[in-house]
Amino acid sequence: MIPDEVIEQVREAADIVAIIGEFVPLKRTGSDYRGPCPFHQGTRRNFSVVPAKRLYHCFVCGESGDVFKFLQKRLGVEWPEAVKMVGEKTGIEVVDTRTRRDGPDPREPMWEVQATAAAYFQKILWDDVLGAPAREYLEQRDLPRATAEEFGLGFAPREIGLLRTYMNSLGFDDARLVEGGLLISPDDAEPRPRFRNRLIFPILDVAGRNVGFGGRILGPGEPKYLNSSDSPIFAKGKLLYGLNRSRNAIRRADRSLVVEGYFDALRLMSAGIEEVVAPLGTALTETQAGMLRKYSRNVFLLYDSDAAGLKATFRAGDELLRQGMSVRVITLPPGEDPDTFVKKHGSAGLEAQVAASIDVFERKIQILERAGWFGELQKKRRALDRLLPTIRATSDEIMRDLYVARASEITGVDRGILLRELGVTPSGALPQASRVPDTPRPTIRGRTADRREPRRNAGTSAERELVRAMVQDQSRVETIAERIGPDAFRHPVYREIFSALLETGDDASIDELSESLEPDAVLLMQEMLGESEALVNAQRTIDDSITKLHVRDMEERVAEIDRLLPIASETEKEELQQERQKLVMQMRASGKMTFKAFRQGRAR
Repeated sequence: MIPDEVIEQVREAADIVAIIGEFVPLKRTGSDYRGPCPFHQGTRRNFSVVPAKRLYHCFVCGESGDVFKFLQKRLGVEWPEAVKMVGEKTGIEVVDTRTRRDGPDPREPMWEVQATAAAYFQKILWDDVLGAPAREYLEQRDLPRATAEEFGLGFAPREIGLLRTYMNSLGFDDARLVEGGLLISPDDAEPRPRFRNRLIFPILDVAGRNVGFGGRILGPGEPKYLNSSDSPIFAKGKLLYGLNRSRNAIRRADRSLVVEGYFDALRLMSAGIEEVVAPLGTALTETQAGMLRKYSRNVFLLYDSDAAGLKATFRAGDELLRQGMSVRVITLPPGEDPDTFVKKHGSAGLEAQVAASIDVFERKIQILERAGWFGELQKKRRALDRLLPTIRATSDEIMRDLYVARASEITGVDRGILLRELGVTPSGALPQASRVPDTPRPTIRGRTADRREPRRNAGTSAERELVRAMVQDQSRVETIAERIGPDAFRHPVYREIFSALLETGDDASIDELSESLEPDAVLLMQEMLGESEALVNAQRTIDDSITKLHVRDMEERVAEIDRLLPIASETEKEELQQERQKLVMQMRASGKMTFKAFRQGRAR
């Protein structure tokens, strides 16, 4: 048997419109969706799906039920199998047990402790002298008490023992408070509150249960915003602030507005624009985009217009485009953010900005164009490098085709060249990039993958040989440094060791040198010192390695020229071809030209 709470969780999370829409062509009619009945083979739109009630009904044959019953009747599966199928679509594991479990949901204690803490924070904010600074802050932000109470805002005092004492008095022991992320327990120290001197925003899951908190510090300190730690009921990449309140509004309006912060969401919702959500201080994740897609495929991004906001806008846009959604960007006047703008101009002012919104790809073009990126050859190439990832991310084939056409128009680059750059498959579709789970990078002898010794190729092998030669005989440092500088070393660990050798001088001991290095660089240096094989001809090895690094620079310039040629004018093409020919001749003369570069050179 499947536990009742799991059934309800699956039913709550299911997008009945999307699931039934796989079998019935549905069209929105008011707050419902209509289509021909699949059970009596109707041709008129007498079959209704009501997302607010999570039910379907045919006004002709009378068939009705929930999403589970629909799959049972449409596919002929048993009821447990229907629940499992919906669970797979919603990402919820459904286990069919032999006996029904007695007692409450095992997560109930976690929800309880979060709800109790939320009530405590609210009491401190409004009824305690310790909450005075937070009350003053809310007054400065012009956030009325009624709004703050509606959203359950609270305050976590600076004092260390108050929350713990209060929660302990109600029977919540320290272990439960630590598991719930309310206390942190440093080594050999008393547990202390995770949130101190912070305005508290309760975070609820889509079912309206307290699962965690976001805290904004009052006064100086970092981080400015702090979220609960991950727990069995809280994962910030799988939650959206405000979705528990806004999901029905999103369905009704057939749109969602995504803002950056808690205050932005509060301001818009309190002004009557209800279809608003906010990520929890992170970039919009695949899971969060999927959550929004269940309620509407139309998304408006309303982030700040500074550099960080624009970066977040386009990252979110690409993630939403991968899910086949329509993405538009709302741009506010300079110096405004959603909170301040709505406070001044109200919902009518914001709706005017929504009406003036533009497609996310067009917004990216607009920014590049205003910065003059399409007027100069080198910049035009880099502009395309910023446009192509968004085209690749777009899963809707028609939209992707429109983006290609627009990119060709704005850059003057032939459509066919853009398609080749995108890597279009013979079928005309872009290859689908497989997603890799966000798992920690592996470590090698204490070094993370970002700084570990790289996979060997001509360039990195040359860097290693040079560093090894200098480590094993520091008298070589000066002569090598006369021929190349730290910038010649692309890998951070090799560059770090080379720079340290330059600074410490050839009379420094290995211990003195190690003091200026990071642990991973020290480990690599020790490996080089411990390598038994000696350099048979040190000077020849050094000369060959330096030549390889020079050739690598030339190869990269040739590759850059090849990327510029398709978008260059006739005069520019002639100049670039001459430069390319000189570089290829120099590489051939060096004897260190790679096979790939040699083949490209012959192809020309």
